[in-house]
Amino acid sequence: MNKNILNTGVQVFIENYLNADILSVMLSKPRFKDISQKELVQQIESKKKAQSKLPTWFNTPGIYYPNKLHIAQTSSEITARYKATLVDGKTLADLTGGFGVDAYFFSQKIARVYHFEWDKELCQIVSHNSSILGVDNMETHCSDGIEFLQSTDLRFDWIYVDPSRRDVSKNKVYKLEDCTPNISLHLDRIFSRTNHLLLKTSPLLDITAGIIELQHVHEIHVVAVNNEVKELLWILKNSPAPEDLHIKTINITNTGDEVFNFYWQKEKHTMSDFSVPLRYLYEPNAALLKSGGFKVLGATLGLNKLQEHSHLYTANTRMEFPGRTFEILKVIPYNKKNMKAFKNKKANITTRNFPVTVAQLRKQHKILDGGDEYLFFTTDCTGERILIQCHKIKFP
Repeated sequence: MNKNILNTGVQVFIENYLNADILSVMLSKPRFKDISQKELVQQIESKKKAQSKLPTWFNTPGIYYPNKLHIAQTSSEITARYKATLVDGKTLADLTGGFGVDAYFFSQKIARVYHFEWDKELCQIVSHNSSILGVDNMETHCSDGIEFLQSTDLRFDWIYVDPSRRDVSKNKVYKLEDCTPNISLHLDRIFSRTNHLLLKTSPLLDITAGIIELQHVHEIHVVAVNNEVKELLWILKNSPAPEDLHIKTINITNTGDEVFNFYWQKEKHTMSDFSVPLRYLYEPNAALLKSGGFKVLGATLGLNKLQEHSHLYTANTRMEFPGRTFEILKVIPYNKKNMKAFKNKKANITTRNFPVTVAQLRKQHKILDGGDEYLFFTTDCTGERILIQCHKIKFP
């Protein structure tokens, strides 16, 4: 950590060059004594990435940024705030602290937070930023969090782990056994120091596989932001897993949160009702699609599915729904003759359980992107390929 970067003139330069061409800054003559152009570029790039992802850091003067990979790997403020709602008590240990975003928001909820990070420079950066942000109840330890558990007698109300999802070649991974640490190998050690573990994993991790491998799962939270799944959060307890596991889905949007919760076993024992498209079409948000709660969603809201694998729902009644709602204008059999009517017209295209991709449909039928019309290409309950032409309904 080069503290010269915190000098006022340097900070002003970084602020003024946030939108500059990075290559030109890198190749230009050094501007400041004892600061390389590479270091300046790192601050500019990372601060730029923090603008929308970490507004508290971006808007606080005197923040020191790590390289952009650390910013890319850290939680966003939105998801970190959500995680903080899941914990309670007096003490929490963040065993894989990184840039400290999650630990910062935990510190707003927990009396004493222990932040562990093996990277010495990152530890220095987190300690500096914590002081700048006014955090006085967080201890930063430059050590391996898992190894610390083996050498301490401390117990914590919660332990939080966000395993690294990069291999030795910096390639992205998502399976538990490929992440560092492989949390499945350390559960006994963790539960010797806490009764509650909050685990963050990749959205790509298969939920069924995770339940089997982790064994102690009591809740799973599927967190999406603006209809993009960002995190799977697993609450594990030092006790046998319940027979009926609770799955909670949330899609955090600019206009409000879309929430739908269900029990894993209920999904297995629920039967879907099917029908042809009725007056309204309902498309689940990304968190729901990831959760796999397809049958229980329809049963809970009184909706029919179009087909077992289409994951689109329909009804004659309009209701608020955790996803998008459309009014159906026409249902058209999919064939070349019928598609001629859409040539050179604008439309938003979605495919569900359909053998042709969106790009292929646009190319084959010369459909332009955009406009107010929505076209769903899917398979109905009779096995026929259909096109559903609709308008989107916006709730106040």
